[in-house]
Parts: sequence; C-alpha cells; structure tokens
Amino acid sequence: MRRLEAPSNIWITGAGSGIGEAVSRALLKQGHRLVLTGRRSEPLEAIQSVSRDRVIVAPADTTDRQQIETIAPQLESHGDLNMVILNSGTCEYLDVRDYNSDVIANNLRTNVIGTARCLDIALPALRRTRAKGQPATLVIVSSSAWWFPFGRAEGYGASKAALSYFAHSLRADLAAEGIDVVVVSPGFVKTPLTDRNDFPMPFLVTAEEAARRITKGLAAGKHEIAFPKRFTWTLRLLGALPRSIIDRMSAAMARQSDN
Repeated sequence: MRRLEAPSNIWITGAGSGIGEAVSRALLKQGHRLVLTGRRSEPLEAIQSVSRDRVIVAPADTTDRQQIETIAPQLESHGDLNMVILNSGTCEYLDVRDYNSDVIANNLRTNVIGTARCLDIALPALRRTRAKGQPATLVIVSSSAWWFPFGRAEGYGASKAALSYFAHSLRADLAAEGIDVVVVSPGFVKTPLTDRNDFPMPFLVTAEEAARRITKGLAAGKHEIAFPKRFTWTLRLLGALPRSIIDRMSAAMARQSDN
C-alpha cells in the first residue's frame, strides 16, 4: 500500500505554526487521523476544532525527555501509528562580532536533540506497526540551508547538517526493519520564524505550498523531498564548486549583508 493511500494515523511535532500547522491541516483535509504536538495547546486545539474525532492534542516541549514520555500513550490513540513527522525546529542567527555559544546550543537543542528525544517514543510505536505487517514511515524535516555556508547561520546550518546526517544514518539502520525514513529539505518558507529574517529570501513559498509539496512527495513514495527546485538545485550546484570558490563567495555575501 502506498503512503497516505488510506486514512493513516500520524504524529506531527511543531504542529502549532508554520510548516507543521499547514501539513496538519492538509492531512486532516485528506481524511487522516492526527496526534499533534507543540509547546502551546491553543494553536493545536484550533486545528482540532476542524475535526475533534480525528485529532488528538498532545502538547509537549520536544527537548524535555519527561514531557515527551508523558505523551507516549497518546501516539496510538487512533490505532497503530503509521507515520511520524518530526518538524519541531528553531532558527537563531549568530553575530560573530558578539559571539555567544548559546546560539549554537539553542539551535542544536531544538533541531537535533528535540528530534532525537521524539524517537524515544516514536520508534517503539512504529516498530509495533511493522510487527503487524503494516507500513511505517519516519519523516524528518531538515533544511536545504546547510548545503552552502551562509554567514550568521553557523548554529542553524550546523544543526540542520547534523539533523540530515542523523536521518540518513537512521535510514541505513532501519532499512532492515522496513521502516522508511524520509528527509524533507525546504528552502525559504513563509512562517513566523522566517518573518523575523532581515535579508532577502529568494524563491520564498507559502507554508501551504510547502505542505502541498511535502504531502505530494510522501504519497509518491519519495525518500528525499526538496523544494523549491530552482533554489535547492542552485544550492546543490554552488555546493559542488571548489572549496576556495565557495569560501570567497560566502565571505563576499557575508560582507554584503553587513552593509
């Protein structure tokens, strides 16, 4: 059976805003049953109001092991868990003139450690699904930003590079168990996080368009979902240049952003 072909039970983190909210609403519209996690219950309850019988609200801070453990029983409230979409994330930029390692730690804590903590409860549930011969999919939302060394993005880019490596290693380890691992690498998406950016964002897409591309890619069975293509292919090509050229380009871009 193809992914999302039939009504599925799905856990989504970071569901209260941005990509997570848009994906939640898109999947709910398609008839799926959801367990939604975010730090604040109010935006999750707003999604739940659309269909109370198909949405479970499970607020938690994904970086807090105890909070994550308390919501474990809710993941299978609708039945066997078919898919997990780990989307919780943050973006903090670093001013190197006033270097503060907390910026690095904050990005890593939410984007990497928070995702890893979610697997403490997600993997056992997905394994129970596979034990019954049903498909199980783990989706990790990363970013295309780490493909090129942008100025001020030391913390954010490093966290997304680590997250993507983590996901790809999981794909290798979980292949024998038949658990699919999908990596989503968006470009710039209009969300409350990117609304704070003070620089041009080429090929910016709406959260709704991001959700459409993610759900379409999942339904098509893709293991890598990157968009928009014009932006992600540009980054891939730039990242394939000799290191000396990449260094000069990124340094020039950093100087321009300071002016």
